Amino acid sequence: MTGESWKERLAGAEYAAAWALVRRLPEPLVARAFRAGADLAARRGGDGVARLRANLARVRPDVSAAELDLLVRDGLRSYARYWHEVFRLPAMDPQALHAAMDPHVHGIGSSLDTLRAGRGVIYALPHSGNWDVAGVYIVRELVRMGLPAGMTTVVQRLRPESLFRRFVAYRESLGFEIVTAESGAAGRAAHRAMTRRLASGGVVCLIADRDLAGTGVDVRFCDEPARFPSGPARLAALTGAALHPACAVFTDDAWGVLVGEEIPVPDRAAVAPAVQAIADAFGAMIAERPQDWHMLQPIWAADAPTPAMAAR
Repeated sequence: MTGESWKERLAGAEYAAAWALVRRLPEPLVARAFRAGADLAARRGGDGVARLRANLARVRPDVSAAELDLLVRDGLRSYARYWHEVFRLPAMDPQALHAAMDPHVHGIGSSLDTLRAGRGVIYALPHSGNWDVAGVYIVRELVRMGLPAGMTTVVQRLRPESLFRRFVAYRESLGFEIVTAESGAAGRAAHRAMTRRLASGGVVCLIADRDLAGTGVDVRFCDEPARFPSGPARLAALTGAALHPACAVFTDDAWGVLVGEEIPVPDRAAVAPAVQAIADAFGAMIAERPQDWHMLQPIWAADAPTPAMAAR
C-alpha cells in the first residue's frame, strides 16, 4: 500500500466490507438502507448532487423546478440501487436474472443476428442503469446461442490498488474479460484484446458518454456542445464490427436494456459522424429514463473545469 493515503486505504476497507456483508444481510433491509442514504444525499445536496441536477436539467429542460427535485431524488435512488446490486450481484443467480430481464430488453435482435453470423459487435453505453447486469445478460445470451466468443470490457484504473483489483475480480466473476484503460504498453495490450475478441465474433462493451482521455470528438448532445470518446467508433472502423448504442435501465423489480440500430462506420472518415450518432442515440435513450443516468460529473463544454481545477 505504498503511496496510498489514509483516505484511500479507508475507501478500500469500506468497499471490502460492503462486498462481504451486503450479500449476507436480508435484501429488503439493505435496499431500504441504500434508499434512505440516497434520500439523505438529496436533502443535503453537495457538488455531486448539484452536478446531477444540472445534467438532468439539460436532458429534460421541459420539467419544472419541483419536478426536477423529484427527478434528482429518483436519480440518486437509482444510483444507490446500482451500488446495492454491485455488492449483491456475485451472489445472484444469473439464470434467474436473465429470465427477469428478457421481457425488458428491446431492439437487441439485430445485433444478435450479427453475432450468429460470426461478426463481432460493439455496444456503446452511457453510465445508466446497471451496466454490469446488462453484461451478464449478454454473456448468458452468447451461451444460450451456443457462441463461445465471450465479452470484453474496459475498466479505469482506481486507487487504492486493492480496490481496483477487487473491482476487476468482481467483473471477472460475472464472466467478463477485463482490460484496463491505460497508455503505453498496457493500453496497446488492451487494444489487442478487444480486436481479438471482435475478430473471433465476440462482444466488446464500452462506456461512451464521458471523454476521460481528452482525445474525443466534439458533438452536439441534447443540443449543446460536448465531447464524447471516439474509441467505440474507431474500433468499429478498424475491425469491421457492428457498432450499436445501448442503454441499461431499471424497472420496478428487474432490469432492461434499450439497443439502437447499427451505426455504420465503414472507414476512419466515418468516425466523427458515428460518434455524433452515438450522442444522438444516447440523448433519446436517456430522456426515456433520465433518473437512471448516473452522471455526477461535468460532460458539456460549458461545464468543463478550468485548467487549475482539472489539475487538482
